[in-house]
Amino acid sequence: MAGIAHRISRRSLLVSGLAATRLLAVGSKGNAFPSEWSRYPDPATELEVLRLTDPEHTSTLPAWYNRAVAKNSSFLLYTSDRSGSPQAFRMDLKAGGIKQLTDVESLDPASLTLTPDNRSFCYFAGRAVYLTSLATLHERELYQIPTGWERCPGMSVGPDGTHVTFAERQGDASRLRMVPFVPAPARTVVEAPFPMADPIARPMRAQILYRQGDDALWLVNSDGQQAHKLKVAEGRIGAANWAPDGKTLLYLNFPTDPKQLNTIHEQTPDTNTDKLLAKTSQFIQFGSNRDTTVFVGASRNVGSPYILILLRVTRRELTLCEHKASHPETVNPMFSPDSQRIFFQSDRHGKPAIYSMHVQKFVEKTESDVG
Repeated sequence: MAGIAHRISRRSLLVSGLAATRLLAVGSKGNAFPSEWSRYPDPATELEVLRLTDPEHTSTLPAWYNRAVAKNSSFLLYTSDRSGSPQAFRMDLKAGGIKQLTDVESLDPASLTLTPDNRSFCYFAGRAVYLTSLATLHERELYQIPTGWERCPGMSVGPDGTHVTFAERQGDASRLRMVPFVPAPARTVVEAPFPMADPIARPMRAQILYRQGDDALWLVNSDGQQAHKLKVAEGRIGAANWAPDGKTLLYLNFPTDPKQLNTIHEQTPDTNTDKLLAKTSQFIQFGSNRDTTVFVGASRNVGSPYILILLRVTRRELTLCEHKASHPETVNPMFSPDSQRIFFQSDRHGKPAIYSMHVQKFVEKTESDVG
């Protein structure tokens, strides 16, 4: 009897130890998880949709202007709360395997972004911004928001991969900040009498775009000179992002008259001119492929909650699938760098999950050698 009791006791200890190990692993940086992929034919188009994450937990993409997909389209960077709190994860886009990359408090999912060389990623967690190596997962704090200041929405890493850019506010006033990756002091680029948001460095130019809510877009030189408001169409301003060559800015316009269609515009800062590119079936969010010849959008139309692609030349739309998100403004559709896949998020099956579709039948492959 003593031998049996000893074996039972030992077995119980082993089981308890394994259970404890699993519990500790749930929130561990570097922990691996199997694929959660699930395929289904879209009810509206019968095209195949791939759900990448399990809707039992919340998974979200970074901000529309940040880098979520590797240059070679081999992996996806996203945020999930599957370990109990929002953390950064890496997903293999060939087989679906998942790896947890962070174990921090108060990570901001929108701030998550790959660096241009795809070797590291940046993010805000609480009041601090971090740089983490993808190879070693070693994280380094770059900056802490000082006492008396609050962080404004948005954060990005420029095309040269040397700085992180964001804004801080005190009351209604704010300042645009640049923090280098190398050990060096942060600097203020420009100050404004309103809260800035979503700063994005201009490719091929030493300039930074920033928002004044949905009312205006501003451009300033990186040395703080020549801050000026850009000429844009009348109405509210939706998502805005640079073309990869930096020559133009693409943005969504929401007309003052709600009966009018939402439109995609192109702003040319060097001449401060604005032109209409296309009317849309009420896009509430959008993205473009690398050569800006094709746009992917999420419709806010309640009767047609679709993900669509729009050809710039013909201005014609093609429905890809339903998104059926309860909040269409969060769908955040985007292309992979090679333009062969689109990604978006929706809560149609439960909590917000990330979805993907192959679009090589409709969109030509583009070069993706630029960050």
